[in-house]
Amino acid sequence: MGEHTVTSFDEELNRIDQLLCEMGDLAGAMTQSATKALISSDNGLAQRVISDDAIMDAKQRELDERAITLIAKRQPMAQDLRAVVGAIRMAGDLERIGDLAKNVAKRVGAVGDSATPRSLAHSIDAMAQLVIVQVKSVIDQYVARQSEGLTSLRDEDEKIDIQYTSVFRELLTYMMEDPRNITACTHLLFCAKNLERIGDHVTNIAENAYYVMTGEQLPVQRPKLDETQMTVSAE
Repeated sequence: MGEHTVTSFDEELNRIDQLLCEMGDLAGAMTQSATKALISSDNGLAQRVISDDAIMDAKQRELDERAITLIAKRQPMAQDLRAVVGAIRMAGDLERIGDLAKNVAKRVGAVGDSATPRSLAHSIDAMAQLVIVQVKSVIDQYVARQSEGLTSLRDEDEKIDIQYTSVFRELLTYMMEDPRNITACTHLLFCAKNLERIGDHVTNIAENAYYVMTGEQLPVQRPKLDETQMTVSAE
């Protein structure tokens, strides 16, 4: 983004970008901590994630207020306007990622110390690691203005979908094998779904960031294959 004749305009744009980066860092940290709390039954860590959501909400409010004020005062056009509107949209997705991480953390106590098979914990953790990399990468790509990386990053969401389908099937198997697993596995199923939805929000951020940088939409997104629905319809 080129420099403007009014220095304060650049400072305002930079502060919005800075807030976006802070929200991205916090979203990644909340997702990572929520998953760690779930796997290790760490209620203290889960509570910290829940508390962090208030910080995320405050950052989004500040970004929105600064963006709206900037539009009203400066009446930006073309690339500048795309950057401001894009930041508002991306902040909305990052705030939702925070909500989803908080939802995972809220279920830590419900899952408790139940006899969750270690293989299942490993599967959820593997899925979470894919999600965490996505969350951290998308803002890094935006800050570095690497539009090509955003294209490949969006396509990586398919790996998260595949991992979610695998976890979904494992959870169903454990519930069918022993009814005593149903309560814990149901909570874990919601956690896995929340992680999959975080991946969807990263896709939204990648698409908005690409538009901010290039003024063009990413190529039509691949059809989203929900293999759980495919399995049901095939039976």
